Amino acid sequence: MASKARIGRALTIAGSDSGGGAGIQADLKTFQELGVYGMSALTSITAQNTTGVQAVYPLTVEAIVKQIEAVGTDIGVDAVKTGMLFSSEIIRVVAETIRGFGWKRVVVDPVMIAKGGAELLREDAVRALTERLLPLTMVVTPNIPEAEKLVGLNIRSQTDKREAAKRLSGFGARYVIIKGGHDEGEMAVDLLFDGRDFTELAGNRIATANTHGTGCTFSAALAAGLASGLGVEEASRQAKAFIQAAIEDGIEIGRGHGPTNHWAYRRQLEKESARRSAPDRADEIAAPSDEVIL
Repeated sequence: MASKARIGRALTIAGSDSGGGAGIQADLKTFQELGVYGMSALTSITAQNTTGVQAVYPLTVEAIVKQIEAVGTDIGVDAVKTGMLFSSEIIRVVAETIRGFGWKRVVVDPVMIAKGGAELLREDAVRALTERLLPLTMVVTPNIPEAEKLVGLNIRSQTDKREAAKRLSGFGARYVIIKGGHDEGEMAVDLLFDGRDFTELAGNRIATANTHGTGCTFSAALAAGLASGLGVEEASRQAKAFIQAAIEDGIEIGRGHGPTNHWAYRRQLEKESARRSAPDRADEIAAPSDEVIL
């Protein structure tokens, strides 16, 4: 009997977005599209749509820990990502549980503010994140405003961005990716820092309002790559390509900041595969046949 192919297992510890564009909904869609088995542990339930967040209902720490333990003790986890953690108490128990299981492929998306401006991380939780969670982190993926908040630095240039990455690395994260979506210019350039060297991951900037859930989706794609066995740089490049396609091939839903297109990357790969195989099929059709028909 042939052995079954290994399936990557990715866990998201994050909030629920009732509108489906961000949070665990975006994470699970991304995991599925990238071929890994997705699991979730809810930290908060939000009432939100494309126009903003109407309400936030944090779960109890007991409920959060029970969910993580249920997954970890049975199914197992190859990579974990955190999203909306909301409070210092939730960050503390999530960090303790991750440490207890000894998980190493940990992606932290330090979700702080929703697209509509709602606060998703309490002020007192920033210190807990840097002191308790980042020391356990393989990759932290802040956007520019989040990086500014975490390190206390106004980022106005590439030099500032590099300095912020160094400071975040100093908190214990092995890799730092400061995303360039809030930059200006024709290219959106993400900065990857491995503790020694910098790598720039660039993509065309797309003029669109439909960017709800981009941070969640990017970090989930990164976690999916790590769960599949990719190295950090390769997983980062795949995540960049995934979110680039999701933004470029956007979908028009809602009256505010619409979501990205989570199936765009797969469609893009399918189209590229079809184009590559088309010449081969044409050759098969055009090739002379040696067969003699009587």
